[in-house]
Amino acid sequence: MKNLLKNLGILLLVAAVSAATTLTVVHYTNPYQPTLAAAGHDSVATPAAYSRFASLPQAGETDFTNAAELSVNAVVHVKTTYRSQASQQRVDPFFEFFFGRPGQTYETPAQQASGSGVIISEDGYIVTNNHVIDHAEQIQVVLNDKREYTATLVGTDPTTDIALLKIDETGLPVILMGNSDALRVGEWVLAVGNPFNLTSTVTAGIVSAKARNINILNADMKIESFIQTDAAVNPGNSGGALVNTRGELVGINTAIASQTGSYSGYSFAVPTSIVQKVVSDIRQYGTVQRAILGVQMREITSELQKEKKLTTLQGAYVEMVVEDGAAEKAGIKAGDVITKIDDSAIKTGTDLQEQVARHRPGDQVLITLLRDGKKMTVRATLTNREGGTGFISPEDKASVLGATFEELSDKQKAQLGINYGLQVKNLKNGKLKSAGIPTDFIILKANNRSIRTEEDLNDVVRHASAAPERDRVLFITGCTPQGRIRYFAIDLAE
Repeated sequence: MKNLLKNLGILLLVAAVSAATTLTVVHYTNPYQPTLAAAGHDSVATPAAYSRFASLPQAGETDFTNAAELSVNAVVHVKTTYRSQASQQRVDPFFEFFFGRPGQTYETPAQQASGSGVIISEDGYIVTNNHVIDHAEQIQVVLNDKREYTATLVGTDPTTDIALLKIDETGLPVILMGNSDALRVGEWVLAVGNPFNLTSTVTAGIVSAKARNINILNADMKIESFIQTDAAVNPGNSGGALVNTRGELVGINTAIASQTGSYSGYSFAVPTSIVQKVVSDIRQYGTVQRAILGVQMREITSELQKEKKLTTLQGAYVEMVVEDGAAEKAGIKAGDVITKIDDSAIKTGTDLQEQVARHRPGDQVLITLLRDGKKMTVRATLTNREGGTGFISPEDKASVLGATFEELSDKQKAQLGINYGLQVKNLKNGKLKSAGIPTDFIILKANNRSIRTEEDLNDVVRHASAAPERDRVLFITGCTPQGRIRYFAIDLAE
């Protein structure tokens, strides 16, 4: 009996020790108890590994309410009125033959569209997308408190799809400019705008990528270095704000990646690093001062790396150097790989475009490159599109026409049976004279847009001049003072 009790006691003791050991192992290997595991159980994780995790910022609940409150009142609804470019002028050839005057003009009814804009100054400057106001005859701005204003177009930049508007008001709510360079992939952002005419709409997402080129702009020398996010953006959000969790503006929402026209996963915004430069130029000079390096680039792929025996996959490969351009004068050659502009790393051609776009003609930049695997640096003086280092004024773009213009008087309109037109005066050497357009000729349409004022014509010229070289053509429809309809095509690329 004693032996039986002795054996039973030993079994109970062994069981107790086993249970305690099991509980201890479970406790210290529980993945939800990292601090205990880090205390000295190397079979689970080393102290060094846990110290790395401990140094990471804790992912807590993100509160977007402050950012939304700071931004929603500074995002406006932009409404535009325009006439379809498909409008046509119907001319009766018999009427023209006998009376020498054009027939009656028929135009499609005015159409309306809308987008968003961001107030960036208390005195009424508003940033939006160029495509929101392109060809608009009237621009209305509605604030979040329902006040409504007629806006003036200060300037546009089709190469970045940015436009600047102005309304006559003071004391407006503004969004502070943030640093888009400081954005990190995975960081939370808010999109604020007016999708589907639903005013003051806020959506949230994360930064999915930076310096993204999606090839949607068709302007010559386009600059695409978008912030990609998964914040829901739809038609009407264009021109609205992309803000960080501090309520600072980091981008202007511009496009979506969609096969249906509605949001399906990703949206894209112009970063404030580009927006600030464009806005500053328009306000100071009336037009964007675009700096040119003078190279044609090619993205580096594994195939190109093998073909050219490159030592890196990072950088912008120089395919061709423009003759007598900034790059050639600095000693850059075809086959070089540009890896840095000043202190900014260049990983892709898009990075290079963005960094150059931040500068103005005449600025000097330090370029780091690889040539035959060897690192070297050169200093380049950036030029304007004409090859000089001076600034270009807005008048320079339209002055190529070589004339001044006058709007028609009511008497002239009545005599010709037309409602609008712009008459050519003081004809000098230029595009109009070269095309055979005479003094006093009346311009009715340019590139199928009705021309009522000189600004209308200048705007068409600016847009045509910014198009790809093969599309830089100005199609003019007009009439002589006697009413004879004539047509001209002017090549602006020559």
